[in-house]
Amino acid sequence: MSGASAELSGKVIVITGASSGLGRAAAIALSTRGATVAVVGRNAERTRAVADQVGGFPFIADFDSLTEVRALADELLASYPRIDVLANNAGGLVSTRGLSADGHERTLQHNHLAPFLLTALLLDRLTLSAGRVISTASGANMFSRLDLTDLDWKRRVYAGGWLPYGTSKLVTIMFIRELARRTAGTGVDAFSFHPGFVATGFGADSALLRLGQFVSRGSLGISPEQGAAPLIHLASEHDIASPNGTYFDGLKPDGRERKAAFDEAMCRELWEKSSEMVGL
Repeated sequence: MSGASAELSGKVIVITGASSGLGRAAAIALSTRGATVAVVGRNAERTRAVADQVGGFPFIADFDSLTEVRALADELLASYPRIDVLANNAGGLVSTRGLSADGHERTLQHNHLAPFLLTALLLDRLTLSAGRVISTASGANMFSRLDLTDLDWKRRVYAGGWLPYGTSKLVTIMFIRELARRTAGTGVDAFSFHPGFVATGFGADSALLRLGQFVSRGSLGISPEQGAAPLIHLASEHDIASPNGTYFDGLKPDGRERKAAFDEAMCRELWEKSSEMVGL
């Protein structure tokens, strides 16, 4: 982009969920610092508009389909000889239980299985660049109900999607921590973060959130630009002064996590189960 800072010149940053909200805000901010941004989104029109705005390239993929995730990985690998940052930001809350095209509970697939698969498929390219993986988690991990024998929520109360959502965000933190362990010594690092409650289209079909927006007269949540701040920081800073695998609450390291996030055996088991579920 004309007038852009050269701070991140030559860096390739892939951002999923970049067609709106904090993903869009991060794409704009990082492009102004000179990064080449791969804008990944589900909505073709919005994704192309953001890509045009940041001088990057649009990649269209619906995380409801792991076939589309694999095709996305192929497109990214064909487009970029190096990938410096993968920001797994796509996802959301599904208020009524349903199954993805692959037969998995949709919140789990959108928030964990699809980014897990994408990360695995891009990991060799990230390793070549000594790159970084960043995943958008949530303070909602504190009301998670993790059961590794029922990740698809076949046997448990769905609770308007909030328990599966919180659990998927705990799983995100665990995935990043295990990724950091598995890539130790390769030059790759990995972090997750809670952006705060961002005023976007998140949870648009949730009756609870609609009520909150009505009561607050639409003022519920921080701006996408504020929510994007930790993603921008983690994507642009060369040295993160926190251990590999750290979960941040905003810009502060060591946010509140459920005990399972520190259980190495559970993190390994989650990785193995996730690998089976996505066909790796």
